[in-house]
Amino acid sequence: MKKFKVSSIEDNTNFFITRSYRELFKTFEGLKNTKGNIIHVIGAPGTGKSANIYYALDNTDLNVYDVKFDLKDINASPKEVFNSLFESIAHDLKVKSKKEMYRELSKYDLVLIADNFHDSHFFGETPVGFSKWTDKNGFKAFYFYLLCISEYLQHRKDFKKINIVFQTAWRIYIRGKKYDIFSNFGLLSNFIKIILKIFFQAVEISYSQMETINIVKLHIKNADEVQIKIYIQKFGLRPRFICNALENDLK
Repeated sequence: MKKFKVSSIEDNTNFFITRSYRELFKTFEGLKNTKGNIIHVIGAPGTGKSANIYYALDNTDLNVYDVKFDLKDINASPKEVFNSLFESIAHDLKVKSKKEMYRELSKYDLVLIADNFHDSHFFGETPVGFSKWTDKNGFKAFYFYLLCISEYLQHRKDFKKINIVFQTAWRIYIRGKKYDIFSNFGLLSNFIKIILKIFFQAVEISYSQMETINIVKLHIKNADEVQIKIYIQKFGLRPRFICNALENDLK
């Protein structure tokens, strides 16, 4: 599933401009001269949240710190994961205290928490990315978010000097099947997104059917439009899943 997955600016060799991208790019443009923004990029798995983020960054002159994650134990407690995150950033920035860490992060236009944090196990030697850890730990992982909220409340003055952009797909398991809370529950999903926008500046990556078809055709040159529509019925408007299925058909 990782062939069509984007984790850096260099990965974006093909990109189709959509309505969602324009909204995201406009949001990023506003970060050059402001601080204290927290932007949450949401969207169902397979919609290309990272692809949109990195393409937008490639078309701005923003100075970005891309957070990486280094977790060795998938059974680590939420507190251990939280501490590991800050230790990893401190080590990378070569600082010894949180005060120094926040000061260094404030020098960037934005701090990005994307695939190199969530899915680092796909891209290097790190055995466990955050998404892999949350899949294993389920609702127990919720305590990690409470720790993050507590950290924000304790260091609000520091966070006012930092722009944070993070992307995520929030997934839950029901009877062994994985669901995305932002797209799989109809009116409830819409309500959750409304609540989310109260606390964050949220940008949703989603597509029309025609946008999805054009994205897929850009990546799979010989893709048949009828077959794409069949896979849209199966996977929804999620180009990465459709591209992988079509590539398997062509083998």
